[in-house]
Amino acid sequence: MFNLTSKVAIVTGAGSGIGAAIATRFARQGAHVVVIDRDEAGARSTVSAIETAGGKADALVCDVTAAGQVAAAFDRLGAAGRVDILVNNAGIAHVGTIEHTSERDLDRLYEVNVKGVYLCARAAIPIMRRQGGGVILNMASIASLIGLRDRFAYSMSKGAVHTMTMSIAIDYVKEKIRCNCICPARIHTPFVDRYLAEHYPGREAEMFRQLSEYQPIGRMGTADEVAALAVYLCSDEAAFVTGQAYPLDGGVLVA
Repeated sequence: MFNLTSKVAIVTGAGSGIGAAIATRFARQGAHVVVIDRDEAGARSTVSAIETAGGKADALVCDVTAAGQVAAAFDRLGAAGRVDILVNNAGIAHVGTIEHTSERDLDRLYEVNVKGVYLCARAAIPIMRRQGGGVILNMASIASLIGLRDRFAYSMSKGAVHTMTMSIAIDYVKEKIRCNCICPARIHTPFVDRYLAEHYPGREAEMFRQLSEYQPIGRMGTADEVAALAVYLCSDEAAFVTGQAYPLDGGVLVA
């Protein structure tokens, strides 16, 4: 089950964290993975890990907020072959209420989390249409489904990802292009550790416990758990699933 052999999968923001976990899991399932990241060292690190494990991957340096770079990258990929799967994972976080969100903060969140998804999906869809179908998976957040404290700009951006997902799904369902999104609660990534070290020096363990206990299950999720759901949603086993937002939340929505 969940065999991705012969499929070409593009994963943005795959130089670290959740993106790297998704790229690695896809390669393990047989996909040829294209690791897209603006951080060349990170992208090559993920590719190296995949190749060491016997998988197939290429690194492609691209800033998903730059329309010219995205168009050039997908023109190159389309000319080289298929684009079966696109995972729009690249994104950034922000903590703050509306009063603590500057115009620059808002624009940056929009640029990466919303415009980046738009540009990559817009570039991938014509390729998928020509080849007879494909799958787009977007990374939204539990913040697109419920209100979270101090996440004004982040929630705005992930809400947009959620609604873009539904729009793409309904617009292209007849052309065999599926589109879904994953809505994680807190996932333990290097970003979490850096954030705690920066904002709560000396209290990292205490704050980590508080963040973990927000999820009724008592812990944060892992990048590998996100990757496992991504494999399902991008596999043929999920061929009847489109336009859906999948919570991966440790019980947050039912608490």
